[in-house]
Amino acid sequence: MNWLEQLQQFRDNNPELPEGSLTPEPPEEKPRQKARIDVSIERKGRAGKTATLLTGWELPDQQLLEIAAELKKKLGTGGSARGGDILIQGDRRDEIVGLLGSMGYKARKI
Repeated sequence: MNWLEQLQQFRDNNPELPEGSLTPEPPEEKPRQKARIDVSIERKGRAGKTATLLTGWELPDQQLLEIAAELKKKLGTGGSARGGDILIQGDRRDEIVGLLGSMGYKARKI
């Protein structure tokens, strides 16, 4: 007996279950970034401290916040996302380009 037959047998034995309650819902499609992300460093206005700046995003702010949170977690550093850009503390260009590539985004180091 394959899994489809087992599922049908389970549904037949449990008529109180609404139809389709055991079928998974398809995941929501998130809009994907098509443009290339520029990864650069910035020192001005930061009291001599270095920050890595990710520009060129075409995503909603909520998704940008999620990406920034994931990058900060993987890198173990601080940062922020505002105004359509992501800012990560320190010079982490090489690591960020690699992480963005593994996440499915095109990135280049400037």
